[in-house]
Amino acid sequence: MTVTVQAVPCLSDNYAWLMRDMATGTIAICDPGEAAPVIAALEAAGGRCDLILLTHHHGDHVNGVEEIRAKYGAKVIGAQADAHRLPPLDQAVLPGDTVRIGETEGRVIDSPGHTLGHVAFYFPDGDVLLCGDTLFSLGCGRLLEGTPADMFRALSLLKPLPTQTLVCAGHEYTESNARFALTVEPGNAALRAKADAVFAARAAGRRTLPVTLGEEMRTNPFLLAGSVERLAEIRAGKDNFRG
Repeated sequence: MTVTVQAVPCLSDNYAWLMRDMATGTIAICDPGEAAPVIAALEAAGGRCDLILLTHHHGDHVNGVEEIRAKYGAKVIGAQADAHRLPPLDQAVLPGDTVRIGETEGRVIDSPGHTLGHVAFYFPDGDVLLCGDTLFSLGCGRLLEGTPADMFRALSLLKPLPTQTLVCAGHEYTESNARFALTVEPGNAALRAKADAVFAARAAGRRTLPVTLGEEMRTNPFLLAGSVERLAEIRAGKDNFRG
């Protein structure tokens, strides 16, 4: 493994993700929605930040950017399609482009649905997927700008990644997602076991992320949806779920 990844809790339920290239010591942070906890984590990691990766433009993912950039001189990377509503970018990327954290190479994946300009970053050497608000554990992002077809396609681009890939999502939504997922897949034994583990973890104050893509492929109703129509039905159900 050439890169490590660490969750940095922010705001009420967000995660920024701190990545370190082991060969060079290069540090990147993904989606810093709040500066103070991210800076504390960066200081504990050695007091540097070379890169800031942004999956989308929402404030709870970008509000810490300028303070972190000013303190460390970090370069900011985000989607060219959203450059007009992201903090000023040093590197505007397109789907399929390559990004580098030191010697660790990653790929930009188009992932619209939650927002139209949303991207994900996949680093095969560390089995890390920075997926923002596209894919959550046992859920997917609310369709604020895109359509069910957009989200279905976005998830279809993530499904072929290796099963050991670590899903590093933007929010700690797993407990609520588990309660809803059980109403969609009541006979799914793997989901039932995962839900019980999630409820126990949250009761003990433990985070539920990252999680492997393989586990999500067995338990996440949005990844199990076989059609756009089925995904749309499940997403509408989650939007109205009060459990």
